[in-house]
Amino acid sequence: MTTQSPLAPAPVLGPRLIRAEVIVVLSVSLGASALVAIVRLIGALTAPKELKGQQAVLVGSMAPDRPWLDLALQLVQIAIAVAPVGLVAYLLVRSGESLSTIGADFRRPGGDLWRGAALAAVIGGSGLAFYLVVWASGVNLTVVPGALPEVWWQVPVLLLAAAQNGVLEEVLVAGYLLHRLGQAGWTPWKAVALSSVLRGSYHLYQGFGGFVGNVVMGVVFGRLYLRWGRAMPLIVAHTLIDAVAFVGYAFLRGKVSWLP
Repeated sequence: MTTQSPLAPAPVLGPRLIRAEVIVVLSVSLGASALVAIVRLIGALTAPKELKGQQAVLVGSMAPDRPWLDLALQLVQIAIAVAPVGLVAYLLVRSGESLSTIGADFRRPGGDLWRGAALAAVIGGSGLAFYLVVWASGVNLTVVPGALPEVWWQVPVLLLAAAQNGVLEEVLVAGYLLHRLGQAGWTPWKAVALSSVLRGSYHLYQGFGGFVGNVVMGVVFGRLYLRWGRAMPLIVAHTLIDAVAFVGYAFLRGKVSWLP
């Protein structure tokens, strides 16, 4: 029996193996979320109420009137949700790469932060305006970013949930997916198109507006990833967008007339 030398080069991934790897990663993460979102949209469309009369709660209580159990469940859910990032990191190492290959690291904190903040300001502001328009048109559910009890851990959990979304989505759908599709020989626009449609599909539970808005966001983020070669600015931007949405909603709900 022969054994592989520890100094042997990392295995080369061919297009066929890359396709299999991507399918496996997505099937245990955002691809599965997309299937659930489609079923939830079908349920919303077939419900007696119109779409905007129904709610899509992003971060809600998991154990009402039991704050400590609720906190434990929130933290466990966040940890489970972000676990596929560990799988991606492992697979990149197995192919002789790392998270640094897709720019999900802290090598350029200054540039990543200002790029992410600028992107968040543009996408966040236009995204809010787009949501209000599509909600008024009746093609979207009422999105409730945060519906946690008013306890001491409300804001920390909302911020952790925002960071979880930013890390999970941008590592998988921007960095990893575009990197692997490029290795498989896909053209940049074809890869960005798939990434964007995937991003929109797991937001379908919010309605058609959630799908379209996230497809557009995916195109912008995908092109910027290909230009910068770094996922970290996108992680920063996504985290900031969700943090403002989650925390801002918690404080503004019922206090302003323009917020559904």
